[in-house]
Amino acid sequence: MWKKAMMGITAAAAALTLSACGGASAGNSSAPAAAPEGKSIVVYYSATGNTKRAAETIAKETGSDIYAITPKVPYTEADLDYNNSTSRVSKEHRDSSIRPEYTGDVSNWDDYKVVYLGYPIWWGEAPAIVYTFTEHHNFDGKTVIPFATSYSSPLGDSGDNLSRAAKTGTWLPGECFTGGGKTDDVLNWIHSVKK
Repeated sequence: MWKKAMMGITAAAAALTLSACGGASAGNSSAPAAAPEGKSIVVYYSATGNTKRAAETIAKETGSDIYAITPKVPYTEADLDYNNSTSRVSKEHRDSSIRPEYTGDVSNWDDYKVVYLGYPIWWGEAPAIVYTFTEHHNFDGKTVIPFATSYSSPLGDSGDNLSRAAKTGTWLPGECFTGGGKTDDVLNWIHSVKK
C-alpha cells in the first residue's frame, strides 16, 4: 500500500510539472490525479462570472459545499482594466505584497478534507485576493485541487505558487478552462478527477 501511495504522489508531482491549461480540448488536459474521499468544498473567486459558473458545476457534480471569496471592496470595471497601468489589478500585479481583504469566511473549515480552489488567471497568476484567502487558512490534512478560468492563458505555475504561499496541505495538479470555462469541459475534467 505504501508503494501505491508513493507511486500516486510521484505521478501527481509529474503531472503537476507537465500540467497546462486544459478545457479547450481533451488533448490539452493533463491526466488528473483521483480526488480523495472526504467532505469537500469549492472555494472560488470570480471577477466576471466565468469562474463562478465552473465552481457551481464542480460543486453540483461532486456534492461539495461552495464558498465565494467576496472582496471587502468590490472590483469595478475600471479596477479590472488590465490595460490601464493605474488600475487596481495592475497595481496588485506589480506589488505582490498587496493582499485585498475579503468578507466572511468558510464555516467549519476543519471539517473539509478536499478543497477545490478556483480563480481566474491574471498575468499567468491567481489574483491577489486568492493569496489572501490561502495565506489565512491552514490546509493541514486537506487535499487541494486548483482550477482556473482564462481567455487563453494556461494554469502555469499558479497552483504551485499558491501551494508555496499556503505552506500546508497536499496540492494536486489543477486544470485551467479556456474560453470562459465551458460546462462540458468542466464536467469532463471533474469526471476524470472523480475516477
